Amino acid sequence: MTPTPSERPAGATEIHLAHTAELDTATLKAARILLYDVFDDMTAEDWEHSLGGLHALVHEGGELIGHAAVVQRRLLHNGRALRCGYVEGVGVRADRRGQGHGAAMMDALEQVIHNAYDLGALGAADEAATFYAARGWQLWRGPSSALTPDGIQRTPEEDGALHVLATSAPLDLEGELTCDWREGDVW
Repeated sequence: MTPTPSERPAGATEIHLAHTAELDTATLKAARILLYDVFDDMTAEDWEHSLGGLHALVHEGGELIGHAAVVQRRLLHNGRALRCGYVEGVGVRADRRGQGHGAAMMDALEQVIHNAYDLGALGAADEAATFYAARGWQLWRGPSSALTPDGIQRTPEEDGALHVLATSAPLDLEGELTCDWREGDVW
């Protein structure tokens, strides 16, 4: 649950948390434009991966300056199918970075993950790894794979870039982690 205005410290970033179905076309368009500005390698599939779950949005002066989403996925680990809150599309407009907006969005999404999922997971670029580690996300040290239409296939290009947030599921960070199939980048 997002803190009420009376529970927020003065000057704290206000987060709007909403499901994709609750967002109007203009907000979704603004989020997509923001993410394309933040990431030079953003694809249509990457945007699609951010939809269908909860979005944490930061507005300033009526303009969207930050976006992050958590969507449900299934990950296989130690013989179990785990309900995962997978974080996607985390970005803050370049001129608003370093002001706590990313942390505020992650606070909201991590609360959702802790209360609704067996674990959290995300893929992070090297420059973001320190940010997530400071928040309690752990680097997955074991091999990664994807459950593809042709069976389980290794995804070695993702090894060393996946991070998990432990909630209720016991995790062996050296074990294999397999994600469900999706178009585009599977992780």
